Amino acid sequence: MANTYLQRSVTPAFPPSDSPIIIAGPCSVESEDQILATAQALSKIPEVKMLRGGIWKPRTRPAAFEGRGEEGLVWLREAKQTTGLPIITEVATPEHVELALKYDINALWVGARTVVNPFSVQQLADAMRGVDIPVFIKNPVSPDLQLWIGAFERFQKAGVTRLVAIHRGFSYYKESPYRNFPMWEIPIELTQKLNVPIVTDVSHICGNRELLQATAQKALDLATDGLMIECHINPSEALTDAKQQITPDELKSLLAGLTFRSKSSNHVERDLANLRSEIDDIDNELLQLLARRMEVSAQIGEYKKRNNVTVVQMDRWKKILAEHVATGADLGLSPQLIDEVFEAIHQASIKRQSSIMED
Repeated sequence: MANTYLQRSVTPAFPPSDSPIIIAGPCSVESEDQILATAQALSKIPEVKMLRGGIWKPRTRPAAFEGRGEEGLVWLREAKQTTGLPIITEVATPEHVELALKYDINALWVGARTVVNPFSVQQLADAMRGVDIPVFIKNPVSPDLQLWIGAFERFQKAGVTRLVAIHRGFSYYKESPYRNFPMWEIPIELTQKLNVPIVTDVSHICGNRELLQATAQKALDLATDGLMIECHINPSEALTDAKQQITPDELKSLLAGLTFRSKSSNHVERDLANLRSEIDDIDNELLQLLARRMEVSAQIGEYKKRNNVTVVQMDRWKKILAEHVATGADLGLSPQLIDEVFEAIHQASIKRQSSIMED
């Protein structure tokens, strides 16, 4: 019921466009010179429609740089006045909201660490009651779709209807090239349940600039409504998240290398990409299991060598293969597929164990 109400009541946070909105700017507003130079450079890139900049930084350790606070808002507003770019920043407390509104921030976002706490989300929603500016809500750190939806419901019930989702990836227990694993199926399911636009924060998904291009293209292929990309006039000197920030010139090159498809014709591609993403995840798990199997096979080879046991024991293998074929049939898999796959695995194991015997 609440989801249906949301679909009726949410107002677009930015004008409808066939092209994704690009939000760019530094992870943190560090100094007046830094934010003004970055903003000036970004204002010359036509695709950039909004300037982002962190004022309060929720850091893991208290000794880390935690933002410039109100002083940074002064500089951010100056950047807006100088370039004409609308500005957006993160808020985590009602006090943040009050100060951000005081300095004419155009839009606010709620960070992933805040979204995990419904009490904090409710306080922010209450603080924004009656405020008519867009509110962007990042996904929670954990892959919890209901928690993400709950944050939207709290703002909507407080009368805040100009809502946007930000997909910034999720913490993942397995090894991954990403800082935050994208889990594309979750933001796609969110957009299917709620009538909200979604912006993909590729910088926080990637955690490093090398993955930005491919990840941004994947987001566009999935019909994202926008990209959030961290840009710094001198990333090597950034006080926060230096590895994932790029220069404005690098952003310009990145955007030039992207294929922007018409969103109106992209729904089929998005659905296919969602299924392909699921297959990619399954393939990755298969590869990890296969690597683990080969490792155990090598351990068996070492044991056979120590105990003078032959590598191939055909009677046992025939019995195992027959069991696999029967199990596969129960799962709807053809005997030919099972036979070919496991025979290839078996031959690779024999080769591995034989090399151990010869050493």
